[in-house]
Amino acid sequence: MLPLDLLSFVLERDTSKLVPGVNMKQAGGVRGVSFSSPHTSMSFPSSQLLVNCDLLPKQFSIVSNEYIFSLTEPKKGEKTGDNNEEDILERGVSGKEQHGNREEERRVKSNEEPGRVILGLRFSKNLLHFLLKGHRGVVDRWVFRGTRLDDNQWHTLLLVVGSHHVRLTVDCNSPLEMVPSGPFPPDLNIQGARFHIGSRGRWKGLYSGLLRQLVLVPGSDATHYICPSSDPQLAVLSVPPLLSDLSVIESEGDSHVTSYVTEERVSVGTERLCSKTLQGQMWFNPLSKGLYLCDGTVWITVLEGENLPSKHPLMSTFYSALHLQRSHYSIYSDHKRLDYVSEHQVFQLPGLGMMAAMAHRSASGSAVYLVVSNSGGGPDKRKQTENDFSVIYKWSKMRKLFVRFQTLQTHCARDWEAFQINKQTYLAVANHRQGDTNHTIDSVIYRWNRLTKSFEVHQMLRTSGAYDWEFFTVGPYHFLVVANAFDGVTTSVDSVIYVWVNGSFQVFQTIKTFCATDWEMFQIGSRVFLVVANGHRLQGNGPSQYAINSTIYELDMIGQLFVRFQDIVTYSAVDWEFFSLGEEYFLVVANSFNGESYSLNSVLYRWQGYEGFVPVHWLPTIGCSDWEFFSSKGESYLIYSSAKAPLAKIFKLKTY
Repeated sequence: MLPLDLLSFVLERDTSKLVPGVNMKQAGGVRGVSFSSPHTSMSFPSSQLLVNCDLLPKQFSIVSNEYIFSLTEPKKGEKTGDNNEEDILERGVSGKEQHGNREEERRVKSNEEPGRVILGLRFSKNLLHFLLKGHRGVVDRWVFRGTRLDDNQWHTLLLVVGSHHVRLTVDCNSPLEMVPSGPFPPDLNIQGARFHIGSRGRWKGLYSGLLRQLVLVPGSDATHYICPSSDPQLAVLSVPPLLSDLSVIESEGDSHVTSYVTEERVSVGTERLCSKTLQGQMWFNPLSKGLYLCDGTVWITVLEGENLPSKHPLMSTFYSALHLQRSHYSIYSDHKRLDYVSEHQVFQLPGLGMMAAMAHRSASGSAVYLVVSNSGGGPDKRKQTENDFSVIYKWSKMRKLFVRFQTLQTHCARDWEAFQINKQTYLAVANHRQGDTNHTIDSVIYRWNRLTKSFEVHQMLRTSGAYDWEFFTVGPYHFLVVANAFDGVTTSVDSVIYVWVNGSFQVFQTIKTFCATDWEMFQIGSRVFLVVANGHRLQGNGPSQYAINSTIYELDMIGQLFVRFQDIVTYSAVDWEFFSLGEEYFLVVANSFNGESYSLNSVLYRWQGYEGFVPVHWLPTIGCSDWEFFSSKGESYLIYSSAKAPLAKIFKLKTY
């Protein structure tokens, strides 16, 4: 999993105002947040961040600049009150000792609420306390002494917790390490638990310093991500955007704390709230072509209208400010960069479906074929179970249309994939089910026979509710991956990646998916990725879960398998589309249903390197079933089709 920015998760919920109980301050020219109360807005269920994960990761790292946070059990059935005490096993190591030396160990009384704290990090003068619920519910407290943190300076703390060790690194110095007598519990349940930022959910123990970043890195030692560093006391892994922009450059050695005042800046996007924290900020609305200034309560119109002169002096200032703001995130270049996405055109065809097709003339005169799947959606499904046929059409140059060429028997076919290997042409069909209940059936690979001028069966592959095929090539190797959706009982089934060996496809790797509906392969530089669209979780007669992870996998060239790279929460996803603009890379997901409505946002993600793909645009869709990217006359567009409404919509990608 990628690093989980806990602080951004609570600060970025509503960027129009600061979270209650939080103040923004500045020390040494660097922004941080302080806490005036343990407000519920600084707490959230662990399931919102660790989606579909009921167990604490076996290994993780915590990165923070002077901090406190906790993970607590649900309140159901627990005792309350400050006088509750519990037996805690405390282990300590001095900052003067080298790691691996003998640790002192003693049992102490603690007023931590019984059974509440699962995981916690607490700072007190020259001590740093790490708490973790261990075997039989006993809380282990690891105490690092002599860390010299209470000195009115910024510090970067990096705590690495493995199955057999706890290691603390302060400002990228030599680490302090403790080795427990036994391994940490591998099955620590966090179902229903809550993260608390800056507290443990109570006034007692509220953190009094400044916090700049707080990142949880599951399954990884984050030390090599940030150390060594040219500025170890302010080493950065992930800082909330609200805190990363400096408004005042203080003189060297000036470490006093000042309250934060929002500097004048320009933001771009759709309508947003004006509040005291945004006072003096300028906002450009690309839809109304208006420039506005926040007075702390409402937006005051500066310029507005369709005929806004691009050479107006104030507009020149605005564009300069806008480019300066962007320079904080990337180097400005002549390459196209995505600015925003606007609705361009909507097609409504009552009573009809929608098909978008693009024809290209081939200089070599090669024939063009079109294959149409028959998914058995007619009025009498019982008659179609054994007699489903899909049709291959061939383009007629004389008649200027597609004419029927060949008919192939299929079973509720969901997808066709055409590809070539060694100058041979193949077609793969995804047979979804035979009858109403038989989902584990053969899908078929056909090969073009030059002599008979027809497609013939080449290979049968067993699939479970197959929904999609994706063919791709990496170097000299050819791969074919199937999206298996359902086996008749559950949507938790293995999708299979096949590799071409000696004239046929052999199993290369299986990956657990949940009603997989689409695979998309893409490359960024020399890196090869596969992303799956997971539809929903279903087990027997239980309820379906539509808000689940869809996952990006990366090909490990050394290990020769695809490994999990990033999880993205989607809502009954049915399609991914990858595309690039200039030197930027994007993924857009087709979210179709959230359990209550088909009208919801599909999301456009941008590649951010180490951070993976981050959301940048939310596009309103209705039962979105497919995305396609295309360019025309130098402009770039995204088109989506709806499975629940007779419409298709085109979005224009505005670049700068």
